Amino acid sequence: MDWTITNGSALLDGRMQQAEVSLAGGLVATGGGGRRLDAAGLLVLPGLVDIHGDAHERCLQPRPGIGFSPALALRDTATQLLANGITTAFLGVTLSWEPGLRSLGMWRALMAALDEVRPHAAADLRVHLRFEAYNLAALEDALADIGAGRVHLLGFNDHTPGILQKLANPKELAKYAGRAGMKNEEFAALTQQVAENAPAVPAARGKLAAAARAAGLPMLSHDDGTAEDRHRFRALGATICEFPTAEAVARMAAADGEPVVMGAPNVVRGGSHIGWASAAPLAEQGVVSVLASDYHWPAMLNAAFTMVGRGVLDLPAAWALVSTNPARASGLVDRGTLSAGQRGDVVVVDPAGPGVVAVFAAGRLAHLSAEGASRLG
Repeated sequence: MDWTITNGSALLDGRMQQAEVSLAGGLVATGGGGRRLDAAGLLVLPGLVDIHGDAHERCLQPRPGIGFSPALALRDTATQLLANGITTAFLGVTLSWEPGLRSLGMWRALMAALDEVRPHAAADLRVHLRFEAYNLAALEDALADIGAGRVHLLGFNDHTPGILQKLANPKELAKYAGRAGMKNEEFAALTQQVAENAPAVPAARGKLAAAARAAGLPMLSHDDGTAEDRHRFRALGATICEFPTAEAVARMAAADGEPVVMGAPNVVRGGSHIGWASAAPLAEQGVVSVLASDYHWPAMLNAAFTMVGRGVLDLPAAWALVSTNPARASGLVDRGTLSAGQRGDVVVVDPAGPGVVAVFAAGRLAHLSAEGASRLG
């Protein structure tokens, strides 16, 4: 079915303007055919593109040790994404040496579930593989799935040294052990064992990077703390700098023309929950160019409006942080704007909330609030 969204303030050509937005054949189109949605008093914006979101883990395991089937979790995830205006989601799937939620077994189950769920999901569900550096036992699976086209973005994670440092803290140890479904002493022993893989980590990273380059995948580094970290991952082909832990690293990456990703929750909450750099002022300075949901889907839309409320960026500039820029950083040139011929991903927003009134994904009506239903013609 074709659609025309009328009477709204639409983000076109970098500015907000009163205009109709038409959708035909799954794309943004010219002309005004099809069924109509009256968007008077509302904003018509490109769908959100989330380059890194792992809130699906709460659908998989809402409480430590309490899990649900991956297919059920992904169907719930797809519904939540659309309700928050996210039409393209790179699900941040961590492939770790930890048992349980982030294990190789869960990775395999999620890949199979995505094959089942994706054809029926309106949102474009993609995979951001967050490969834990010391997880050598999963390397062949990762390489095979990259080669098979089941991975769409490769991230280089290395949380093992940080976990080792936290094991002396009983509270932190219990958190990690609970997520893995293990006793504290068992998890501590496993971590020490995995740490012995350190000498083989560089070669494994090299293999992953080579596979990603062959598949044409964008790559990103994660938690870069020093210029040396950024240079090392850049040499592998990771041209996206994600969640740098030092402001100087973010500034260096941005100065070199690289996308810098930080969390939308950081903006909404007014700062990092673990004491790292504050994303909002860095975005205003042009250092941070992409905001991701990280662990909370609603944060993306709300972050854009939080940025506007700070009085430095207007809505088109703020929305680029959550739509156009992540689309371009991840290699998706067919979305992120409302130009004719782009994929028909549109979110209609009530700025008073802000709240999502309607979502179109690939030209199809995918989510509609009660208010939206009253506006159908």
